[in-house]
Amino acid sequence: MLLKKSLITASLLAAMSVPAIAEDVKIGVPSWTGAQAMAHLLGAVVEMRIGGTVDYVPGNNATIFQGMDQGKGDIDVHPDVWLPNQESFTKKYVDGAGSVVLNQQPYEGNQGFCVSKDFAEANNITDIADLGRPDVAALMDSDGNGKGEMWIGAPGWASANVNEVKVRDYGLLDFIEPIRAEESVKTARIKDSIAKGEGYAFYCYKPHAVWFMFDVVMLSEPTYDAAKYTMVQPSDDADWYEKSSVSTKDALKQVQIAYSKSLPDRSPAIAEFFERFSVTADDVSNFAFEITTTGNGDCLCEEHLLGSDPNHGCEHQATLEILSSNLFEEKICCQ
Repeated sequence: MLLKKSLITASLLAAMSVPAIAEDVKIGVPSWTGAQAMAHLLGAVVEMRIGGTVDYVPGNNATIFQGMDQGKGDIDVHPDVWLPNQESFTKKYVDGAGSVVLNQQPYEGNQGFCVSKDFAEANNITDIADLGRPDVAALMDSDGNGKGEMWIGAPGWASANVNEVKVRDYGLLDFIEPIRAEESVKTARIKDSIAKGEGYAFYCYKPHAVWFMFDVVMLSEPTYDAAKYTMVQPSDDADWYEKSSVSTKDALKQVQIAYSKSLPDRSPAIAEFFERFSVTADDVSNFAFEITTTGNGDCLCEEHLLGSDPNHGCEHQATLEILSSNLFEEKICCQ
């Protein structure tokens, strides 16, 4: 399904409940590109089809959930809740306090570890265990400390904690140095490593713009086994690292919108739209790629998003190329 088609469907749903008085919403924007894509996607439909006002509020998971919990409109929405990764927050605010609501139409998320396709083919790298080979680790050692670097996620990410435990439990610590840094650092390093023909491994997931930016492959891991997956997050226990044990691939994730329980009272049409909204992982990857290539989620105008007349209000910088039933590229900005 094309992203444009999904947005048309979303807009039709939104149009069913256009309010007489303009409503407003504050959408939290976490740091990963999929969440940024979802935030701007939701905001675009609210502004263009519901006629509402949208403010984007950057923040981490804890800040966004706390804002939704307070119910005062400081932050109304988390656009991209990954479960069970962020289960500690949903247990507290959805199941416990009952102050946050989850949309019941999730899309599927997949997590793993990636390397460039060229690096994988040149060195016969197909599985996570291959990163523990001394010859491979040496090719990934850019600072000369005897260990190859692998980006495991950004500071504050629950998934980065999981990946830190995985590096240990996969027996890679003697060969691999787990690195936490902002995602922009990872993206720059991927680009640089490919340009220089160097080795580099990194935490990767779908949906994400990286699948359209670079030619990368996800490594295999042992099949998910709940008996071998015990993860305790720092928010639950200070000794989380010692008490966790993860030696298996993550299960496929359910990714959902979360919004404050007070939102329907303040902005009922917007809340109804969030309740009904659905999207696929490919849609989110496509839109994340659009944001990455334009550099600004706001630089995606109504004609582009919703399929109106392209001759009004937008300047096409590249020709739309249909690559498959669910893949397209287009660079486009609003005037």
